[in-house]
Amino acid sequence: MTSAQQRHVQAGPAERSAWQRTAAGANLLGADGKLGVTIFEEMTSLAVKHGAINLGQGFPDEDGPAEMMEAARAAILNGANQYAPGQGIPRLREAVAVHQERFYGITLDPWREVIVSTGATEGIAAAVLALAGPGDEVLTFEPFYDSYGAMIALAGAEHVTVPLHAPSFQPHLAELEAAFTPRTRLVIVNNPHNPTGAVFGRDVLARIVELAGKHDAVILTDEVYEHLVFGEPHIPVASLPGAAARTLTISSAGKTFSFTGWKVGWVTGPEELVARVRTIKQFLTYSSGTPFQEAVAQGLDYPDEFFRGIASALEAKRDILAEGLRAAGLDVFMPLGTYFITADAAPLGFDDALDLARRLPELVGVAAIPVSVFCHPEGAERTRSLLRFAFCKKEPLLAEAAARLSRLVDLV
Repeated sequence: MTSAQQRHVQAGPAERSAWQRTAAGANLLGADGKLGVTIFEEMTSLAVKHGAINLGQGFPDEDGPAEMMEAARAAILNGANQYAPGQGIPRLREAVAVHQERFYGITLDPWREVIVSTGATEGIAAAVLALAGPGDEVLTFEPFYDSYGAMIALAGAEHVTVPLHAPSFQPHLAELEAAFTPRTRLVIVNNPHNPTGAVFGRDVLARIVELAGKHDAVILTDEVYEHLVFGEPHIPVASLPGAAARTLTISSAGKTFSFTGWKVGWVTGPEELVARVRTIKQFLTYSSGTPFQEAVAQGLDYPDEFFRGIASALEAKRDILAEGLRAAGLDVFMPLGTYFITADAAPLGFDDALDLARRLPELVGVAAIPVSVFCHPEGAERTRSLLRFAFCKKEPLLAEAAARLSRLVDLV
């Protein structure tokens, strides 16, 4: 097995129940077969215990536009309190289609090629369960968002990963090609990428499209951070030559508008693929919050200046935290998108970021997440000195976190 071809197969899958496969796929199942505490729960508990600033979990500490909140309230008062259509309210499906055309030149039929999901997470789950199964391989990059591993395992498919290499966290194209096989049925592309903050170059995306075509694989793109990029504009995979007919695109309102608790997402793509996803989705949640859908439709119609502004504001927050991490003596890998920044603790003499993460809340009053938890064992070894910090917080809080972190170099 090469580093470009890491395959993760759960031992004895036939003997494990669905919940055990799911937990194992997300690195949550212990060797004794029991469910362990997630790293997010552990870090949150330590942050509370020591009064630390929690930069572990990726959610904002302030709400999005007041106008959208008022739109949701108005929708409630006007009676939008019953089930929305399973595909989503017409206004939101139309707004998603208009958004894709406006920003990316992608033309969609809102009645056949757009469905609304309960956040991007449900869209991911429904797509993986609809398109992959036993005997299939599903390809992701590594580190990977934990829900990918969970759903791949639940589907009974084999999880194949391609490593992302510091400092840019771009894959080697030769390793990418080597990971494809005749059994590759689905390729999940998280771009911009959580947890590294990488934005994949056009050459990488084009090669994914080419290889997916060669192996007749479907591309599932998770683009929830599409408007939170700090350099070149976001490139949707579906906009590339040869991609549209085999690409499902997932996004959501949570990250763009700082309403992560509303759980409104969407899946777009070719009618046949969307229909398969809809078949699974209708037996998961069936329908998402009706008044929130009304408000999100309004938000998607905001002018371009709004979307540029949220990215610019987040970039300033990134820079505040990056300065504190450098002052702490860590190597900082500047992200080109997302809520997250990755730093290497090796210069401080730490080769085990998990151990350091467990000490940080008491040591300096800041909580972070080790990148290794987003990997299979081989990838965890490769990333064992890396930490992920979330910078989607208010600037004064980030400034305080940076000041606390700057003391780290004198404490270790």
